[in-house]
This record gives sequence, C-alpha cells and structure tokens, in this order.
Amino acid sequence: MRGELVEALRQLVRIPSVTGNEGPAQEYVRSLFEELDLEVISFEADRDEVKRHQAYVDSQLDYGGRPNVIGLLKGDPRKRSIILNGHVDTATGEPVEEWERDPWGGTVEGNRLYGRGALDMKGGLIANIFALKTLIKLGLDPGGTVTLQSVIEEEAGGGGGTLACFLKGYTADGMIVTEPYPYICIARSGLIYFRIKVEGKTAHGGRAHHGVNAIGKMLKLYQALEKLDQERSTAVKFPLIEKWSGRSCNLSISRFSAGSWLPNTIAGNAEMEGRVSFVPGENRQDIRRQIETVVQEVAAGDPWLRDHPPLVEYFSFQTDPEENDLADPFVKTVISSASRIMGGEVTVEGRPSAADTRFSKYFGFPALSIGPDGDKPHGADEYVDLDSVETITKLLALAVLSWCGGDKS
Repeated sequence: MRGELVEALRQLVRIPSVTGNEGPAQEYVRSLFEELDLEVISFEADRDEVKRHQAYVDSQLDYGGRPNVIGLLKGDPRKRSIILNGHVDTATGEPVEEWERDPWGGTVEGNRLYGRGALDMKGGLIANIFALKTLIKLGLDPGGTVTLQSVIEEEAGGGGGTLACFLKGYTADGMIVTEPYPYICIARSGLIYFRIKVEGKTAHGGRAHHGVNAIGKMLKLYQALEKLDQERSTAVKFPLIEKWSGRSCNLSISRFSAGSWLPNTIAGNAEMEGRVSFVPGENRQDIRRQIETVVQEVAAGDPWLRDHPPLVEYFSFQTDPEENDLADPFVKTVISSASRIMGGEVTVEGRPSAADTRFSKYFGFPALSIGPDGDKPHGADEYVDLDSVETITKLLALAVLSWCGGDKS
C-alpha cells in the first residue's frame, strides 16, 4: 500500500493546518478513519473543562471549528489497549519566499515528500492510520482496543487536543505519539516560560544623570541568569536528554525590550522573556524559586532595585518533565517491535522539549514517541523520508499486535 500511503500523505500536506485552522485537515482525516469502518468521534474542546487541569496550557485560541478526531477499533476489554496519537496542526509556512518548493504542494522528489507538516507530524499521523489499515486488510485481530487520535494544537501546548481527549475518557494502557524521531523517546524536559519587568526613571538625554536607565538594571539580571544557566549546566545531569542534545538543561533569554520613545529619552522600563528547561526529578516550584532567588539577590545589591523590586511573571508553557521506566512492559514491547523491524539495537533517548506524551502520566499509563525521519521541521523545505514512513508503519503494526494481544493482567 505504499503508493496509497504516499498519496494520502500528499493530500493531507496539501491542506494547510497551521495551529488555529485545523478544521479542513481534520475533515480529511475523518474520511480516512471512516474508510476503515471505525467508530468515529469528533468533538471540540470545552475550555471550561480543560483549563481546570494542572497540565493545561492556554493557547488563547477559540476551539470552535477545530475538532479532535478519534477512530476506535473496539476489542476485547480483557486485553491491553493502545493509542496511536498524532497532531494535525503545523507551524506556519511563512516566510514562503524562503521555500524552493510550494509549502502546501506535497511535492515528491525521489524518496522525499516536501511540505509544511510533512515531517512534523503528518507523516507520523498517516503512519498511524496505515498501521491499523494494514492489520484490518490482513484480517489480523489486534485483540484489545486500538484508538487513533488526530489532535489539534500540539504546537501551542496541546490543551485543547490530547489533554481534551483524555479528559473525555479516551485513554488506554499505552500510547505511541509518532513525533518525527527515528529513535524511541522515553523522557522529556519540563519547561517554564518567564518574563521579568524592571522599572527605571525616564529623563531627557541631556539630563540623563537625573534618570535611572532600566536597561542597565535589567542587564544585571540578565548576567545573573546567565550565571545560573552555567551553574545548572554542570550541576544538573540527566543522561537520556544529554545524550541527544549534549546538555541536560538550558536557561535562555529570547526577547529583550526597553524604552518607549526616541533615543533622547532614558529608558524608564525594560522587559525580557526567557525559557528554562528542567529534568525529571526536578519540579516547577523549585525552578521558579531558583529564578526568583537570583532576581531577589540582584535587587538586594542595587539601591534602586531594592526600592523598586523587579516583577517576575510566568506565562504560556508551564510543563512538568516526564520519564518512562525502561523496564515498563509497554516500553519493552515497543523497543522489541522497533528492534525487529529496524534491525538490531534501537536508540533510546530523551528530549529537551515538550510533547503530548506529557499528559499520559496524569492518567496512569505510559506514553513514548518514535516516528519518521526527515529534516527542517518548522523550516523552509521541510521534508519527510518516505522509506522511514513505511518502516514506522510496519513498526506500529507489530507493536499494536504485540501489545494488544496480551491480557491486562
């Protein structure tokens, strides 16, 4: 069915589904589910319901017209169940002028299929569908229930997507999210986005000595946070994540702004935003405390900041780290399936980023990621390797049979 798989992926890539506009693409996914004669459920997230959960990240987007689509192949309730999960939303295709190919064209050249979302992660989403389609076509009964989930807004935190599915009761005994990693990812960092605001005192440039430049005050905080990052880089070790990135955690400043008028006015305010990652074994409260302690220590040593304390705020991503036990039966099953399909020993790593696998621990079941290979996710001329999509489809089919064939006990 490779030709059929490639065509389905081309059609999905040709439907733009930037986060916030997933509706049309979800209609196409729904049609693919219906072709398999699955029980199909489509629903829009209820913000009042999902926002109460501790793992919720508010995308600030309206959920209307953006359904999650679920396909159920119900099995024996005494057997183990599985979710094959993928997000249909993508990053923007802009700036289009940087692309050599149409970002929504689904162009196939040799073994590559180009287009926004081809790798992240429509290739994995189509692999999920065709893994189950393969089993159905061959007349192979998985045993337990298999759930296909096509979800929205993973790129914006997943609150209205995978989390909403779980809160509706669509959970299982294990989940594979086919994010584009050609290895098995069983651990992830927690993330905190933070913002710091500093108040200065405006003055005309000709009387600058009568003002307090907020830029200089903020630079002290920037340098102190850089020092904290270096200290954490040597003190905090988590081998699975360091194996992938060369470092276990990072604290980075991504945005800095100051002043509000012309260059002849001293900046009366400054603001910077950053991101800190932290590893399994650490928690959000401790990481926030580390940031706030640094800010307080700088302020205590500066007469102006002592009287005008900087403000620390947290926004957007506030996620906890995740880790699966290598001895977990589900993890072992997927590793075994991957080894048999891919040949030889399979790499197991962690990632310094968040994904929808993070939600499963709140609902009491393991989740991991493995998916197709390719390059340039979120960048110009993103592509997926088609051979790897085929390989992942086979791996998923074997993992479903191996897992769902076993009793829950």
